[in-house]
Amino acid sequence: MNKKVTQTAGRTVLGKFAPEFAHYNDDVLFGENWNNQDLTLKTRSLITVVALVSSGITDSSLKYHLENAKKNGVSRKEIAAAITHISFYAGWPKAWAAFNLAKEVWTEDKEKTESDLPPELAEYQQGMFFPVGKYNEAYAKYFTKKSYLAPISTEQVGIFNVTFEPSCRNNWHIHHATKGGGQILIGVAGVGLYKEEGKPIVKILPGDVINIPANVKHWHGAAPDGYFSHLAVEVSGENTSNEWLDAVSDEEYEKELATLK
Repeated sequence: MNKKVTQTAGRTVLGKFAPEFAHYNDDVLFGENWNNQDLTLKTRSLITVVALVSSGITDSSLKYHLENAKKNGVSRKEIAAAITHISFYAGWPKAWAAFNLAKEVWTEDKEKTESDLPPELAEYQQGMFFPVGKYNEAYAKYFTKKSYLAPISTEQVGIFNVTFEPSCRNNWHIHHATKGGGQILIGVAGVGLYKEEGKPIVKILPGDVINIPANVKHWHGAAPDGYFSHLAVEVSGENTSNEWLDAVSDEEYEKELATLK
């Protein structure tokens, strides 16, 4: 059974000015609706956050409900996944605004996560909402230096936060598909690089979106002067597979850097 929810903000703030509204707020919305046992408080909190963000409400009321969500058991990873999911339906600017508030609410959780990271990576994490995750050991042979992987969403749409050490890049590779497929990269923090065969190299900055079609040879990674993170969004398709190819040599990497404007 859910813990009983009580609310007095309506009467405290508007009791004299709008007593009927205060009654509805404290006694009906929170007193009856929030105490309905058909949904857990955690689920109700997530639904409320989704509704507010989708409506473009990113003021103190959203922060209150984010704090409420945390109190009701919503983890940092869960709220990150929820807001990421919302962004595709409600809009990118709304998600950014929500993340800025969520970062304040889940600060303590982030500090606990950072304690296990190297000092320079922990400092980098301070400027990024998504977790760095764990050392990407399973795919280490396809990266020139260390990379880290954090699952953000593993249902409906696969979304992973990938963090590269300075100058780290993955091998040339291809996302094969007979229909659909490919990948979407979304810059999160730092400065990254994306190279598609036959095209000029481009920078990836926070908020930049790179649409990678299926069956295109490419690589991506970090610029030489700092860590870089991007979200990798899996695009569903038919007969999908990944083909890892040759590593990007230091000489090739430096040559591409020299062409950046």
